[in-house]
Amino acid sequence: MQQTTPMTSTPAAETASVDASKTYAWWQPHRRVYDWVIGWADTRFGVPALIVLAIVEPICVPIPADVLVVGLGMGKPARAIHYGLICSVFSVLGGTISFLLGLAIGPERVVAFFETISVGPLALGDNAKLALEYYQRYDFWAIAISALTPVPYMLFSWVGGMAEVSVFKFVGVSLVFRTMRFGGEGLLFRLFGRRARILIDKYFNTATIIAIFLLAGLVYILRQVRHLFQ
Repeated sequence: MQQTTPMTSTPAAETASVDASKTYAWWQPHRRVYDWVIGWADTRFGVPALIVLAIVEPICVPIPADVLVVGLGMGKPARAIHYGLICSVFSVLGGTISFLLGLAIGPERVVAFFETISVGPLALGDNAKLALEYYQRYDFWAIAISALTPVPYMLFSWVGGMAEVSVFKFVGVSLVFRTMRFGGEGLLFRLFGRRARILIDKYFNTATIIAIFLLAGLVYILRQVRHLFQ
């Protein structure tokens, strides 16, 4: 009599079952979009999807490109750095498009638009002008922090153009700090594989704060010693 081996579910099958059974409340459409985006990592269109998401995220999409870097990095840790660098370059491309669109709008139109809005005693036109002036004054920090941290890079890309900051500074700073973000995620997956996702989820904010303080310290030191190079 031939014995039949009981069927055991594989991790992949279990994951598929869990994914298929996911239900969301009516107020969680963002979770549906998030799962749809990260689902591309399991297809042969993962890299093209990463490129598209990296470009459109800084323009108009609120889903961070990190989700596909994470998904692709988990699937192929050996190519994780490659995915991170691809995402960095195309994210800066998308940010530059937003910057140029903001530049085309210009600060005058932004201030004029807010001057037409009345909210009690608040002078929104003056506040908008002040916000643009602050961006111009602290443009390096605004670009760097938005490129590195969860602060919306999309928002600061548009406003950077509206504030008419240097496009070369925007691209240069964005490239450095987007590479630190996405390339750093790729490096974690290259070194630690699937365990890297736990590290990212647990320590990303802490690492970001440390990086900002280190950057501030470096800028302070450079300002103190710059006379040596003049």
